[in-house]
Amino acid sequence: MEVIRDLAKAFNTTYDESCGIYFLKIPEKIGEGTIKGINFDGGLGILIYDCKFLEELEIKFIVNDIHPLKFLYCLEGNLLHGFENETDLNTLSQYQNTIVASKNYDGHILKFMANIRTNIGSLEINREDFQHKMDCELRDLTPNLQKLFRDKTAKEPFYYNGFFSLHAADIFREIESFEHNNFIKRIFLEGKAYKILTHQIIQYQDDQKDAHSRSLFRSSELTLIDKAARIIEDEISDIDTIETIAERVGLNVNKLQEGFKHLYNLTVNGYVQKTRLELAKTLLLSTDLNISEIVTRVGLSSKSYFSKIFKENYLISPSDFRKKNKDALKKYATKIVN
Repeated sequence: MEVIRDLAKAFNTTYDESCGIYFLKIPEKIGEGTIKGINFDGGLGILIYDCKFLEELEIKFIVNDIHPLKFLYCLEGNLLHGFENETDLNTLSQYQNTIVASKNYDGHILKFMANIRTNIGSLEINREDFQHKMDCELRDLTPNLQKLFRDKTAKEPFYYNGFFSLHAADIFREIESFEHNNFIKRIFLEGKAYKILTHQIIQYQDDQKDAHSRSLFRSSELTLIDKAARIIEDEISDIDTIETIAERVGLNVNKLQEGFKHLYNLTVNGYVQKTRLELAKTLLLSTDLNISEIVTRVGLSSKSYFSKIFKENYLISPSDFRKKNKDALKKYATKIVN
């Protein structure tokens, strides 16, 4: 991979290569971290920057050739990107991604901030090789994407900026944590490269819809899921409908559900029930409220239904749970006194 070789030369250091997988360790005098890369047949490749530089660093990809189409993902930190012969740089912050294609032979500029750990995933496509391999399949893309992928002579620049989905973030985490040998790793990485591209195309198409109609959940929206969870916990005795909670935090219902499944491995209703049951346990142990009062506190109206779901989850009735645990506490207190 030419990029790794050129960077090693610029950093005055060496790189390792094993079965087409390239690895460069950042020299201590410059910073810390690694840059890894691999190319696959058909024009697809992956570069992963996971580094922190002691001083602001600008990397210029300038060669007398057509540059690959780049899909950049900021997993941590932030990055500035620009095109050769242009003065403006665009910021890529955590959870943001961009699709960039330079015009003619213009290069790309990546600017890393000083003393900030920056983790960037870059999916790179040589459009001439990719079109040769996927010419038939490209016909199914939308006209603007077809035009982008078929522009193998780089007649027009392209720039798109958005927030990547949770699925894309998960794929990069899987890539970083995979530790098998080169044969298995190469097959694994090539599969993940195509999976990233798949999610990116779906995401790009999703981004063309109005905000309320988008179905993919973006990593940047995790804070809104946390906000929804706090609403549920704080207002459990008189909880709003799922539709109202989604509206309050600024998400549609589908995104709210997807976010809860990702963060808590539960549906929204499942999280509501979990919150009710945990509060019920606390009230049974720390208060003298009767069961009917506890049922009201946790936002239910049926004592029999409350007893049913409590027993299904804890294999004991609420009253027996209170008695058993309070008896245990009394014995423990007596033992300490004696």
